[in-house]
Amino acid sequence: MAGPFPKLLVATEFSPNSAGGSGAVLRQMLKDWPAENLFWWSCLPDRDEHFGRKVAAHRVALIPHKLYPNRRAHAQKSWLLEKFWVPWAARHLRRTLEMFRPEVVWVLPHGWSIPPLARVLPQAGIGFHVSIHDYADAFGTTQRSSSLMAMQEKLYASAHTRDAICRPMVDDLRARTGCAGTVARAGLEPEDLDFLSRKTEVRDDAIRIAYAGTIIVEKEFALFARTLAQIRRQLPLPLTIEFFGDHSYRSREWFDPSWMNEHGHLPASELSAELKKCSWGFSPMGLTDDKPRYNRFSLPTKFVSYLAAGLPVITLGHPESSLAKLAREYHVGPCITSGEPEVLSRELSGALSGKNPWSKYGPEVLRCARDEFDMQRMRAVLHGCFEKCAAATGS
Repeated sequence: MAGPFPKLLVATEFSPNSAGGSGAVLRQMLKDWPAENLFWWSCLPDRDEHFGRKVAAHRVALIPHKLYPNRRAHAQKSWLLEKFWVPWAARHLRRTLEMFRPEVVWVLPHGWSIPPLARVLPQAGIGFHVSIHDYADAFGTTQRSSSLMAMQEKLYASAHTRDAICRPMVDDLRARTGCAGTVARAGLEPEDLDFLSRKTEVRDDAIRIAYAGTIIVEKEFALFARTLAQIRRQLPLPLTIEFFGDHSYRSREWFDPSWMNEHGHLPASELSAELKKCSWGFSPMGLTDDKPRYNRFSLPTKFVSYLAAGLPVITLGHPESSLAKLAREYHVGPCITSGEPEVLSRELSGALSGKNPWSKYGPEVLRCARDEFDMQRMRAVLHGCFEKCAAATGS
């Protein structure tokens, strides 16, 4: 291996500057990785470089936008991709490996990147590390999602080293594949932990609830918004919800511009500064167990962003969800597992009426951050995994 930063190829569906949570995790893990030793293979192109992640080269096995199977003609488009695009993408990936000759491949098998990755990497003779952030069947089981899930497990089992986004997922994958892994996810840098340890001041002119990113469970979010609309005039301070992210929700029936504000997408430093002006973060998951693969084996990156900004977190979700379990273990804010309007109203009224929530929840926010989200520690573990993969490539 050439030095502390081997020649690394990231292989996944999304681009180096993708706005999603997984992209944020990879960029944070690769914070100090020199661009000249970093290469990228993806199915989707970079729209721009607003996150500033530079790479030596980026090859795209492009999925045509009109062919991507979103809502319309899903079955037909998926068949076309499997029949024609997947074989071509697999050849494209093999040529990429021959062209770049990486010492290590970091694989995040997500979406339609899974079939070509599973065809090529187990037989490529290159050490590779796999990270699982979401299961392929997280939002429902179909014949196609079950097939993608089997390919995900094949990649996980074939990898030289591996990790997943939360402990329940690591344990589940070990039961399924017999292979152990570590936990790796977004985390707090040393300066974030230092900020939390010194934080004492709390703004008390308003109650500002932050929501960062895309709304995945909109039914639960709508319930939350309607409940706040009913109780906000009873609260001791004015209440607002502050939205941060690419998506606009102004057209939703629950959106009220008189007390909800959209800030759009912000660079990481600006987002951190704006979150620190808020009083709370809100992190929901499904209240029902109709999508248990998402609820139990995913962890929203926004939760980590709130901790880094020194925000107590209001969590809402099924009691068996990974988020609710974490929120119960670390008392970082009210953890609500009921969708009954009376219960939700009572819990939110009690929490939002209290003075100085940081004095109540701050010590647990810091403990949770140190125990579960120490980025320096997680990054060192990942880099150690890359060293093992590089040794496997050279053997």
